[in-house]
Amino acid sequence: MDIAVRYDIEVIKEEARQLVQKGLVNRQQPIFTLSKYIPDHDWVYFELELEKNEFLLRDRIIDLLDHEYWEDD
Repeated sequence: MDIAVRYDIEVIKEEARQLVQKGLVNRQQPIFTLSKYIPDHDWVYFELELEKNEFLLRDRIIDLLDHEYWEDD
C-alpha cells in the first residue's frame, strides 16, 4: 500500500534544518531544492503546506529555519 505522508510546516522546517546540518543543502538555495530529498508522490503535500504558510518555492531555505544557535569555538 502506497500512503502519502502529510507534511506539517514544523516537519518541513525540521527536515530543512537537518539537511542544512548534514551539508546536503545550503541555506541560500531556493526551497525548491528540497524536492530532491522528498519522495515525488509526497512533494505535492509538501508544496501545499508551504503555500498554506505563505512560503514560495523561490524563497530561500534560510527562511524556513527558525533561530539557529551557534556554539562558540
